[in-house]
Amino acid sequence: MRQPTPAHPDRPARSGSGRRVWFDLHSWLGLKLCLFMGFVCLTGTLAVFSQEIDWQLHAPMRVADGGEHAGWGPVIHAAQAAHPDWELEGISAGHTRLFAARAQMRLPDGKRRFVWINPYTAQVTGDTGWFNTQRLLRNTHRHLMLPVAWGVPLVAALSIPLLLSLLSSLYIYKKWWRGFFKRPDPSRPRRLWGDVHRLAGVWSLWFLLLIGVTGAWYLIESLGGDAPAAPTIRLAKGDDRAAAVDPAAVDAAVQTVRQHWPRLDILGAIPARDGGSILFLGEADAWLVRERANNIAVDLHTGHVIGMHDGRALGVHQRIAEMADPLHFGNFGGWPIRLLWLLAGTLLTGLCVTGVYLYGLRTVDSLRSAAKRRQT
Repeated sequence: MRQPTPAHPDRPARSGSGRRVWFDLHSWLGLKLCLFMGFVCLTGTLAVFSQEIDWQLHAPMRVADGGEHAGWGPVIHAAQAAHPDWELEGISAGHTRLFAARAQMRLPDGKRRFVWINPYTAQVTGDTGWFNTQRLLRNTHRHLMLPVAWGVPLVAALSIPLLLSLLSSLYIYKKWWRGFFKRPDPSRPRRLWGDVHRLAGVWSLWFLLLIGVTGAWYLIESLGGDAPAAPTIRLAKGDDRAAAVDPAAVDAAVQTVRQHWPRLDILGAIPARDGGSILFLGEADAWLVRERANNIAVDLHTGHVIGMHDGRALGVHQRIAEMADPLHFGNFGGWPIRLLWLLAGTLLTGLCVTGVYLYGLRTVDSLRSAAKRRQT
């Protein structure tokens, strides 16, 4: 009499019908969406250090640490003087002390380029195209280079199967909290990769939840649930031709900002088109908000503050919207946090790859078992 085939430890027993349903759901989601989800995870992981990739590729972005900054006035003046026919749309401080300041400028034909300025000497180091590695990875990860109205909901909808995969894994992996330091068993390929998959899974549970929740928020935003934009001061538009700003007036405006808002670390500036005022953006006391949430505008003629907005004054809906990007990309705590996000993103990408590989091994084993049963 033929003995019943014992259940494999990777597969839940049939008696546990609930676990079997979760197991089948987990396998189905992984098989159907592994390539798509793995691609999105990979581009998002690379996007964490996309600026460093561009820094390696483009020499104008690289500067030596020169100590004291030349000041916002000379840096802005250098960009406008180097390309008087280009319109300065905004300027950002260097990503780190080894990065040049970046001025985004619009050409007469409407195209954009980045002009790079050494923040210590206020000398232009060169210019690069607007579409760079950072833009490539951002647009690919965010909307797959599709129209935003289609691509963003499509990518953000992956948050649903991602959260379902997380939930189902907690059901099918009994006592998962014991698996953080369990060594993979190399006795069989299927057992080895199953252990690797589970090990990567338990270490990335927190990241799965974080990416799933922020992705779900992006889905809500794309379907009409977005929050009102963080308030900013509107600057004068001026005539058709943008006017250059006085660098001395800009430096005086910076001193005014430091007097009115000493906690603001200025990370960006947007001069008005008519050259009569300037808007400063940066980081202050509000946690997990984008730079634009903290802004203050100064009249360059009088030196008076036109208005200011503190990120702490945002409403709950706006605060949630502002928190999503820093949490999703890990750009809120310097390179240690971004390195952690890079490692966690690598684990998440690896889960997609090992998951589909496990499904393939399981399928091969099932076919072999079926062939043996037919022979007997």
